[in-house]
Amino acid sequence: MQSNGSSQRLILEDGMAFEGRAFGHPESTQGEVVFNTGMVGYTEALTDPSYKGQILVLTTPLVGNYGVPRDESPDLLQSAFESQRIHIRGLVVSDYSFDFSHWEGAQTLDAWLRKHRVPALSGIDTRRLTKHIRQRGSMLGRIEVSIREDPLIDPNRDDLVATVTVPEPIFYQGGRPKVILIDCGCKHGIVRHLLMRGATVLRVPYDYDFLEEDFHAVLISNGPGDPKQCRTTVAHLQTAMKRDVPIFGICLGNQLLALAAGADTFKLKFGHRGHNQPCLDLKTGRCYITSQNHGYAVKNETLPGGWEPWFVNANDGTNEGIRHVSKPFMGVQFHPEACPGPLDTTHLFDEFLQLV
Repeated sequence: MQSNGSSQRLILEDGMAFEGRAFGHPESTQGEVVFNTGMVGYTEALTDPSYKGQILVLTTPLVGNYGVPRDESPDLLQSAFESQRIHIRGLVVSDYSFDFSHWEGAQTLDAWLRKHRVPALSGIDTRRLTKHIRQRGSMLGRIEVSIREDPLIDPNRDDLVATVTVPEPIFYQGGRPKVILIDCGCKHGIVRHLLMRGATVLRVPYDYDFLEEDFHAVLISNGPGDPKQCRTTVAHLQTAMKRDVPIFGICLGNQLLALAAGADTFKLKFGHRGHNQPCLDLKTGRCYITSQNHGYAVKNETLPGGWEPWFVNANDGTNEGIRHVSKPFMGVQFHPEACPGPLDTTHLFDEFLQLV
């Protein structure tokens, strides 16, 4: 299907406008405008629940050239996607290819976006847009099909995690140990890595009281929005920490673990999104290239006694991980499961399960 040539535009909250061409679902939308620096992996990124409420700008110049795989896999954990649906509110790209070539390609990106009712813009100067966001910070915006005056609403004021968590517990049979996976918007990749290491997984809603369950360890997943909206999750973690069971936080999970410990979090100027983010292990000095998608971070200076920063971002020095000096609690801000991105840090799943 070729572009209908209709004109749309992206309007930022500071008044800057970018004219483009429409593809995807022909409907206006609004959200927080953020950018991702990855060169590939748009199918994984668009299905990452951490993007809930956001209009995603892809900085790679050509998008859509390898199409989209089938999304009807009977085994969700073996699919090419990180959840069952697209979570972004809108997509902005420089050059969109309506033709694709890939052995797994089954449909165009345009058709996939239409199926999930997600609007998109092409023909945008994404370099100029990204530089503007880097200078001014992430901001609200809207994709307009027609002129609208709707007030912009910050999605981070809502409990976004409540919209992406599983509605009820899901059990994945494995061996020992049994891991409680707190689903704050969990990517399939996290479940896959636990299962391939032989663990049994009980995936529970983010506000589920798992403390009466029989388990050996807890993993807190990634997810969207402000971690301070997840007050029930933090309370459950504080109780679990009193039992000294191994706890591992990933992305939002790292922030929730920090809040449960008594530390504070803050909103980054424009966040870290992509799979080329360098992170330093403060103990070994080794630098890892990581996959990331987050707009909030832990304040290192607020970590209480017994806790220490584990990783820092080599670009801006912000926190990329925490751990307790004597208890089996640890968290990382990046995604060791990748999907997309490098697999440099998958060994952290092994380190976590070795704590049991």
